[in-house]
Amino acid sequence: MTARTPPTAPRSRTTKPPDRRVSFGAIKPQGHRIGVFGPGGIGKTTLAGTAPGPVAFIDLDDSLPILKPSLGDYDIRRAESIANWDDIRVALHGAGWDEIKTIVIDSATKAEELALEWTLKNVPHEKDGVVIRRIEDYGYGKGYQHLYETFLKLLGDLDAHVRAGRHVVLICHDCTATVPNPKGEDYIRWEPRLQNPSSGKASIRLRVREWLDHLLYVGYDVTCEKKHAGKGQGSGTRTIYPQELPFCMAKSRSLAEQVELVQFDSTLWNNLFPETA
Repeated sequence: MTARTPPTAPRSRTTKPPDRRVSFGAIKPQGHRIGVFGPGGIGKTTLAGTAPGPVAFIDLDDSLPILKPSLGDYDIRRAESIANWDDIRVALHGAGWDEIKTIVIDSATKAEELALEWTLKNVPHEKDGVVIRRIEDYGYGKGYQHLYETFLKLLGDLDAHVRAGRHVVLICHDCTATVPNPKGEDYIRWEPRLQNPSSGKASIRLRVREWLDHLLYVGYDVTCEKKHAGKGQGSGTRTIYPQELPFCMAKSRSLAEQVELVQFDSTLWNNLFPETA
């Protein structure tokens, strides 16, 4: 008996893809994403208040009632009734931003705390009946991922304002962190105080650094020499660092030189936005 040859499948007809052309347009100007971090009381909020204005603050740290009198004639406005994570996002999606040139989140560290509160209340455990009171209650690493995903929504909200031409300033508190160093010994430096799990996954700190156009560290000028028995020496002067150094995380797409921080001095903003100087 002769084996029957299986029928061959009909040859498919290939459809020619449509002739699509890439269109190019002019590069439209947009706002800058700026992060400022450093120790408390060094002048981060005052510096942000002197940015191109009008400047609108989402004042989560309640700094403006104390600082506003010293800021004098600067056009500074404060978003009202911001008490939780939802309030921040509703405000950023609302109307009334047309005149605003710079939006300041003071501080992103506090915003992360509010994002954590929202996450614990609104993101359930994958198993029914498990009560969530702390981020660790989600299980190994899962809570940090939930918080990371919540916080990213804020960056998306701010991106819409950047595309509309507004600058965004995120003020952060600082912390010390150990930097893994493949070339030698690990070392310690100043970094923004934002979530940064040791695994490196779901790091809000690293994601914010990537998102920003400029991450500026503001520090006191301090020297420490053996002849002073290890005691720090300084006169209270302050410096803004726009580029990464062994002692601080930093970056800038356009600034290379350090800037002395003098109260109400506009050197930093003139260097960032020479067209408005």
